Amino acid sequence: MSILVLQGSTRDEGNTEQLSRLVLEGVQHKEILLRDKQILPIHDQRHTEGGFDPVDDDYDDVIREVLQHDTLVFATPVYWYTVSGIMKNFIDRWSQSLRDSRFDFKAEMAQKKAYVLVVGGDNPRIKAMPLIQQLKYTFDYVGMPLEGHIIAKASKPGDIWNDKRAIQEAKWLNAELQKSGLTVIG
Repeated sequence: MSILVLQGSTRDEGNTEQLSRLVLEGVQHKEILLRDKQILPIHDQRHTEGGFDPVDDDYDDVIREVLQHDTLVFATPVYWYTVSGIMKNFIDRWSQSLRDSRFDFKAEMAQKKAYVLVVGGDNPRIKAMPLIQQLKYTFDYVGMPLEGHIIAKASKPGDIWNDKRAIQEAKWLNAELQKSGLTVIG
């Protein structure tokens, strides 16, 4: 099994990244920092006869990397009660991949598992639930099961370490991922 982490935070070494590092400590994985990629907003051409025009940005490279992995971890802070803008742009562009003749996007995504790591400051275990539900619907659309999620409470840098529940859940998920036959680093 291979794991790809899609980091949706715009803050370098922020709470979301710290949580994902705890989840994946000792577990072999690859990470893409979406903030370091240029992924333009979608220009909706779903119903245009020729489909989508090519876009000169990093989306194709990122989606090719996504398609090479079995397990995807979507890590995002809660921004205005949903995923970060950079994560949203990335997911919106899936519409383009659905019409891309280079691959069978839905079939390939259906072979993957998804996990979601979310960090928010305003009562996130309640207020981030719609975000989790939105992602579940998105994953359902492409046939990719949502295997689990962790919602953590943190706002200022370093606050993640005060959320003992999230830390315990991260350690549990780490143990589960290691039991899944992943190569342990170290």
